[in-house]
Amino acid sequence: MRAFAELYAALDATTSTRGKLEAMREYFARASDADAAWALYFLAGAKPKQVVPTRVLRELAREEAGIPEWLFDECHEAVGDLAETIALLLPDGGEGDDASFATWVEARLLPLRDAAPALVRERLREAWRALDANGRLVWNKLITGAFRVGVSRQLVTRAIAAAAALDPRLIAERLMGQWEPTPAQYRALLAPAATSPQRGQPYPFFLAHPLPGDPSALGEVAAWHAEWKWDGIRGQLVCRDGETFLWSRGEELVTDRFPEIAALGARLPAGTVLDGEILAWRGGAPLPFAVLQQRIGRKTLGSKLLADAPVAFVVYDLLEDEARDLRPLPFVERCARLAELVAAAAAPALVLSPAVPGESWAALAAQRAEARGRGVEGLMLKRRDSAYGAGRVKLGPGGEWWKWKIEPLSVDAVLVYAQRGHGRRASLYTDYTFAVWHEGALVPFAKAYSGLTDAEIRDVDAYVRANTIEKFGPVRSVKPALVMELGFEGIQSSTRHKSGLAVRFPRMLRIRRDKSVAEADTLARLHALLGETARAEASGDHTIVYPPSTAQD
Repeated sequence: MRAFAELYAALDATTSTRGKLEAMREYFARASDADAAWALYFLAGAKPKQVVPTRVLRELAREEAGIPEWLFDECHEAVGDLAETIALLLPDGGEGDDASFATWVEARLLPLRDAAPALVRERLREAWRALDANGRLVWNKLITGAFRVGVSRQLVTRAIAAAAALDPRLIAERLMGQWEPTPAQYRALLAPAATSPQRGQPYPFFLAHPLPGDPSALGEVAAWHAEWKWDGIRGQLVCRDGETFLWSRGEELVTDRFPEIAALGARLPAGTVLDGEILAWRGGAPLPFAVLQQRIGRKTLGSKLLADAPVAFVVYDLLEDEARDLRPLPFVERCARLAELVAAAAAPALVLSPAVPGESWAALAAQRAEARGRGVEGLMLKRRDSAYGAGRVKLGPGGEWWKWKIEPLSVDAVLVYAQRGHGRRASLYTDYTFAVWHEGALVPFAKAYSGLTDAEIRDVDAYVRANTIEKFGPVRSVKPALVMELGFEGIQSSTRHKSGLAVRFPRMLRIRRDKSVAEADTLARLHALLGETARAEASGDHTIVYPPSTAQD
């Protein structure tokens, strides 16, 4: 436990990617298989649910610290994070504990979930009194279910690969799917490269970079394949040994939620892995993402829901064919085989993503301008000779895959509520609620927490503290005086929101210090955007057409 707590402290103390990578490499090089397995589990973003109720933690921490409730609340308000607040308030503990990290998780953390209340309190006291400052903080993070540290899954993968002298792509591939934090699984992770994928295991998804400027910087347009950027759920369909598995990009097995796509396994050869997009689909065209949302998280799929929100799997890459890994092949070769496979399957729920024709960048720009009317987010640009990589990979000065998205919809809105962030932002107000005008009043319509620089966040945090009107637990209402431009990908009607509207992927584009609150946009403006979007979709030719010379090349 001491070694993992020291690793957490080292990761939390630096913003250097190289420093974090080296700290993790050293840890995994020294850790036992059991400790390394659990460290990987937590560092990669997984976590068990909170094992002890917040009320119990607060009460016991106040008792141990010997302070009244009001003082604990004031400290929590100042710190922002419950786990850190408790760690700071507790009296000095021990000098650490020699028990392994795996022992702390398996024998002390997880059993708390089903333990009697008296035993929970006893075990918490024992842990707090035994651990040093670093250990108490990590322990508190684990028991509150709020363990976060500033490392990505890809960085953890690179650290393990460096410690084991293996290719990071191999480690990423083995971590896909249902990986469990056991010593045996960790040893399998570090096994020599000559191993085949597990029967239902997907490959790591190859990700694209946002196009930073004019596409002409990519060179000749003939070197690139263009296709629509679909607005759905990225997925891999894995068909091996008579079984079918559908995985989301978030490594969630979603086979049961989309039976129309799972049924495709009966029409595809064994040893097939497809990369594509799960879309609500009808009449050869995508339906709005809001329709697909009806299927997300639903455990029961009735006949009405299946009829109202039909789905298809729009495929754009073939990763495995007859159990052969095709990822090293050039993109156009994989696409040619994919077209043959889709044609042979002849399944309505299996749709080939077509190439978007364009003999020049200007011609593709004109196609991109029609994206919103087609119900898509823009264009994808893929180098015709590119292999299928792992993650968001760059080779040389440029990337292999780029997403050339359309400009977001935007409005100027007023900040009305603020809430503290999480992790390293737990002491700052970073999560904001925005409103627009309607009949002389400000009506909240969206929440956003991304888009600002660290310096801008600190400025807004200071503004929130200086202009708080009321406090509602972790939320503050704020004097309506700060205007920001919000961008979002889509807009739709919603009976769940007071404004009657819901926006997709809202983020802050800039602070509008040049605008007064009175100049902020109105709810009527949002409804106008909704109408414009609906008209564009109604007038756009959504039918998927395959130009004779360009359909998937």
